[in-house]
Amino acid sequence: MAELASDGSSPDVGLLYDINGLAEDAPPWFDRVMGFAGEYGIMLAMVLVVLWCWWTVRRSGALTDSVSALAGIVWAPLAAGVALLVNIPIRGFVERPRPFEDHEGLEVLVEGKTDYSFVSDHATMAMAIAVALFVAHRRFGLAAIGLALAEGFARVYMGVHYPTDVIGGFALGTAVALLLAPLTLALLTPLVSAVARSRRGAWLVRSRRADAPDAARPEAVGIPEPRLGGPAEEGRDERGLAA
Repeated sequence: MAELASDGSSPDVGLLYDINGLAEDAPPWFDRVMGFAGEYGIMLAMVLVVLWCWWTVRRSGALTDSVSALAGIVWAPLAAGVALLVNIPIRGFVERPRPFEDHEGLEVLVEGKTDYSFVSDHATMAMAIAVALFVAHRRFGLAAIGLALAEGFARVYMGVHYPTDVIGGFALGTAVALLLAPLTLALLTPLVSAVARSRRGAWLVRSRRADAPDAARPEAVGIPEPRLGGPAEEGRDERGLAA
């Protein structure tokens, strides 16, 4: 139905040729690396970042911090799935062909792309995961956003998407991750808290070693901490200085 500008004079097409033209000048091995990275590698790296974030938050901070952060981490892949579902009717409405179907001279690095081009599924998933992860943990979220931007660039470099396909995917993934976050986190946080209180699933939320230093302290198990010295110590303040 609604068609986006696809003539050769549009900035969208011009930027497509500029970015994809880099593939023509690059050595064949680099194009193979970019093709794999854009199709599978960057998304795999995104999954590893999510797992690394989960491994980190369960071993640091307070229990409440681990619960809230893990709820955000669980929301990250769910946000990607919801964004993909939202993209189904968008693709059917726009019906934009792949750029190599309308433009000659493009260096296409992957074959078999027969579905519509707008919006990019890869860009949508990557940014949805990245933004949701940013809500849960800023440092890992920034790393994921960097990977999402690299994914968008790779899709244009590979000749399978217009730049506006990628920008639309970024916008869709961001909107889903942010707009639905309050509701989903409100539902996920009690669920994660219940898992943290369970005997079998607690390790998913909190590492046993994370609370070990506190458990080893005498006051943590109800044993009063021994007083140092005797009456001579009563006249000293908290820093050990004479009052």
